[in-house]
Amino acid sequence: MQNAHVLIVEDDADIREGVRILLESEGYAVTQAQDGTEGLRLFDDSFSLVILDVMMPGISGLKTCEEIRKRSFVPVLFLTAKSTESDKLIGLMAGGDDYLIKPFSYAELLGRVRAMLRRYYVYNEKNVGQQPESADPVICIGGVELHERFNEVVVDGKEVSLTDLEYRILHLLMKYPNKTFSAQNIYESVWEEPYYYSANGTVMVHIRNLRMKIEKKPDSPVHIKTVWGKGYRFE
Repeated sequence: MQNAHVLIVEDDADIREGVRILLESEGYAVTQAQDGTEGLRLFDDSFSLVILDVMMPGISGLKTCEEIRKRSFVPVLFLTAKSTESDKLIGLMAGGDDYLIKPFSYAELLGRVRAMLRRYYVYNEKNVGQQPESADPVICIGGVELHERFNEVVVDGKEVSLTDLEYRILHLLMKYPNKTFSAQNIYESVWEEPYYYSANGTVMVHIRNLRMKIEKKPDSPVHIKTVWGKGYRFE
């Protein structure tokens, strides 16, 4: 992970430079952009993580993230001065994977970066040569096929593209069908971080995005069910 390539899109030069120095000291390759327009111009498949400011002149961080999501499922970490729950959820709904509230400590930033890159590389691991493709283990429930070896999901014969977090949530739910997982269960299993109360909203938004991709009627899901007061289960 030390060779990971990180794109920083931040209009505050001091923050941008501080983050660059921190990440380069840890062995990461860093490219900087001062606004969303430059960030989108520089973005390509070489990046393993994007650190993206929400409030920028011109193209906002939210719009920048939406445009990145049209091209890639690379992890996106939002930096935001807004700390309300609704602001955080808007960022996640735009396609972000996590957020960090300004002002933040460099230790916290580095911890988030390491965790997101770890999940990203596990998600993209191909395990080349370990077993033939025919041995790909598949979980199939009600028209939803989850391929464990290649991290692929097929719904009614059509492959759907999921982010690493969406795939990990779906894998957890499908591996134990009809078992109800609380938001805390899901967060600690998927994010691999200690649970905190506002993480409920984070899990909720990722469940919503997942339903949009695999359910025929996301508002009336037949697979990912909400068990009110308890959590979620896959049927």
